Amino acid sequence: MKVLVTGGGGFLGFAIVEQLLTEGYEVLSYARSRYDALEKLGVAQYQGDLSDYAALKTALRGCEAVFHVAGKIGNWGTYASFYETNVRGTENLLKACFELQVQYLIYTSSPSVVYNGTSEGKDERLPYPPKFDAYYPQTKAIAEQAVLKANCAALRTCALRPHLIWGPGDFHFLPSLLLRQSKGRLRLPSDEKYRIDTIYIDNAARAHVQAFKVMRHNPAAVSGKAYFLSQDEPIGIREFFNRLLDTCGRPAVNKTISPQVALFTGWLLQHTFRLFNVQSEPPLTLFVAKHLASSHWYDISAAKRDFGYVPSVSIEEGLKRLKAWVEATHPYQLPD
Repeated sequence: MKVLVTGGGGFLGFAIVEQLLTEGYEVLSYARSRYDALEKLGVAQYQGDLSDYAALKTALRGCEAVFHVAGKIGNWGTYASFYETNVRGTENLLKACFELQVQYLIYTSSPSVVYNGTSEGKDERLPYPPKFDAYYPQTKAIAEQAVLKANCAALRTCALRPHLIWGPGDFHFLPSLLLRQSKGRLRLPSDEKYRIDTIYIDNAARAHVQAFKVMRHNPAAVSGKAYFLSQDEPIGIREFFNRLLDTCGRPAVNKTISPQVALFTGWLLQHTFRLFNVQSEPPLTLFVAKHLASSHWYDISAAKRDFGYVPSVSIEEGLKRLKAWVEATHPYQLPD
């Protein structure tokens, strides 16, 4: 079976590609750049933007399934830029799937599409909030709804919501954490009670492949549904961030910020930067502040029940693997 992965050279996309190859699938990648790592695996690479319908359709031709992992992430930018990639890009992919009779689409979403500040132990019955604090979750929510609405006998779809993916190969979240620490801009919650969901990269990739395999053999089990994914092991924000830093040989962060100060600062900076049309990202946004000032972890019983997801790599084991990878490859330019 031929399968396309959008964003196949990215952190999660590449891990999914590897898992699919192990399972014996013929895998293609669609991304804006070429990747040497994919080249070494013998993966056919198609280059283009999600807004380029013709290029996307060319890459998808002959495929029976697609993992839609690509998207615009981040806490800052224009609404138009997020909408063009996350919404229009997903609409283009859905259109191409129907035209080319692609049978399966697995969409990588995010728990932030339903985050409302009270997410402790909640399941997929959480509704989409009436208002969002950032364009990323807003546009991902629109795209997720489009994917789930498109589910039918001709195209089976589902949406997976992994939260805070980490592990070897991360060139986004952990480097950002290291940079903020080096500049003295990293402050963690003063209240240690706040816990969050995370997911190790191999667990996240395996869950995508598991959902796909069940979708092929028992479509009714997963089609048209969204699922939270995590380690099923909520962990304190301060503990987790400091343990990540430790894998890179960095000292723990002792600077803290109270929830009230974080929320006010995030609100003030976000509105000031937008008022004066400042292009650079604020040191703190309201979206990030709310996540620092609350617990957010979810019930993953549905994923366990419907496609047998169980995190096979624990946080403890994942941190050991991450530290070994950092020590072996020296992937980050660590500041002194």
